[in-house]
Amino acid sequence: MATSFVDSYNGRVALTMPRAAAITTPRTDLDLAEALTKVSPKAQAKAKSTATDFEAMFLNSMFSQMTNGVKGEGPFGDTPGTGVWRSMLTEQYSKNFAKAGGVGISNDVFRTLILQQAGNSNAGSNSKA
Repeated sequence: MATSFVDSYNGRVALTMPRAAAITTPRTDLDLAEALTKVSPKAQAKAKSTATDFEAMFLNSMFSQMTNGVKGEGPFGDTPGTGVWRSMLTEQYSKNFAKAGGVGISNDVFRTLILQQAGNSNAGSNSKA
């Protein structure tokens, strides 16, 4: 392990840095793994698509706000037709960002959807017993 020192109020404090393997090793989400066994592949694909669409809508809103106040020449100029063009551009940016992995929102939305669907299927099977 690599050790570095950082100044603190009382002097120097040694900090240990985690190994690279510990940072890059993905953690297994046992709840999600169990829920995926209870949800059909068709429902999983629909949940993934819904989660990606949700992230694209969020990114579109973020990009729209980010480019709203931009004035000047070129694609973000301040002409009458630029507003429509800018909205289409931000929509395509957001869809491409979301399909490429986005900022991580779709993973959490997908997890939540799958856990809810698995919970609903458990509730239905428990009530029949």
